[in-house]
Amino acid sequence: MTYWCERAWLPGGVASGVRIDVADGRITGVTAGAPRAGLVLDGLTLPGFANGHSHAFHRALRGRTHHERGTFWTWRERMYSLAARLDPDTYYRLARGVYAEMVLGGYTSVGEFHYLHHGPGGQPYADPNAMGEALRRAAADAGIRLTLLDTCYLAGGIGVEPDEVQRRFSDGSASAWAQRVGDLKEDDLFRVGAAIHSVRAVPADQLSLVDSARVVHIHLSEQRAENEQCRSAYGRTPAELLDERGVLTDRLVAVHATHLTAADINRLSGARACFCPTTERDLGDGIGPARALRDAGVRLGIGSDSNAVVDAFEETRALELDDRLASEERGRFSAEELLEAGTDHAAVGWPEVGSLAVGQGADLVTVGLDSVRTAGIEPSGVLFAASGADVRHVVVAGREVVRDGAHLLIDRPETALAKEIEALWQS
Repeated sequence: MTYWCERAWLPGGVASGVRIDVADGRITGVTAGAPRAGLVLDGLTLPGFANGHSHAFHRALRGRTHHERGTFWTWRERMYSLAARLDPDTYYRLARGVYAEMVLGGYTSVGEFHYLHHGPGGQPYADPNAMGEALRRAAADAGIRLTLLDTCYLAGGIGVEPDEVQRRFSDGSASAWAQRVGDLKEDDLFRVGAAIHSVRAVPADQLSLVDSARVVHIHLSEQRAENEQCRSAYGRTPAELLDERGVLTDRLVAVHATHLTAADINRLSGARACFCPTTERDLGDGIGPARALRDAGVRLGIGSDSNAVVDAFEETRALELDDRLASEERGRFSAEELLEAGTDHAAVGWPEVGSLAVGQGADLVTVGLDSVRTAGIEPSGVLFAASGADVRHVVVAGREVVRDGAHLLIDRPETALAKEIEALWQS
């Protein structure tokens, strides 16, 4: 298959008339200044974006919590109410629409931070991985790469037993969690990673038992209360505790990393941090130290988290824009650094994806340069100007999934998504 890009953002910068040859899901040739041939992609073609952190079922909360005052902790009760309503069938239908929305918004891979494992009261389904399999099916239907970050979640807080809803999240022990996860089978567009929900949800003596996958994610210092609870229980910050327990390695992805000490930032050197700016704003969590982490040698990525917003461009530029607010300075990140963060598929276990180069996975996202948002921009300014609505074409592993802004695998996914969410809240 041959794609001809009017413009393409290659590793060396934006080039014109770029021919991209693809075979078996990989890029086999990249030629700038080539004549029009093959499938024409007008606009600017970028590597596909990587959604490093998603809770698909949170999408059903969008537009339904805006009137509430409080904090993350009060919002969490509404989220638990939603979790209690889901089963494998409803989870599949909801996630299918969410993953289709992600592809339409520019994402070609997603790391699903999956902790809704069991039935009511913690009773396992006949297939103990039924909920994870529902997510696999949903992603396959939507045409997106999925890494199931199967999450170990054992406690309702430090030293606190899980409550009625949280029992659905728990396997009882890290060893039982590992045994269940071991039954998951990977395929071409599905991989398995691991996650520690947080230092609140996994006792310190079991943290290292989860450190067994190609990537390990954790909610880290998302709220100040988490830090306070960890210091009270262990006399350490969450990052310090992970370091002491041998979990803080180059395979670790610290999600949020909002309330870190200077020493914590240095501890994370060599690891990754996944920022989720639209959710962090929505929940009032705060602005994390993105530039300081990057300067300390931490690789940055982005995620949609609660899916209050699903837009790869909005999350990516927010690294710069939020850091401007915190520092009162402009130019905190270069366009190249932002693109690197937005396309860090290695953070979810796809190291062969993330640039338009020979040998890379053929994930392409083409943005129109003729909308009211993008008209007249410099192509390298697309990360600051475009939105998910400007995505025209998406190719995942060499297969066209979006053409002219329409999903090719699911007809009108927004209609089914709206019906599913309405039905959930009426149940």
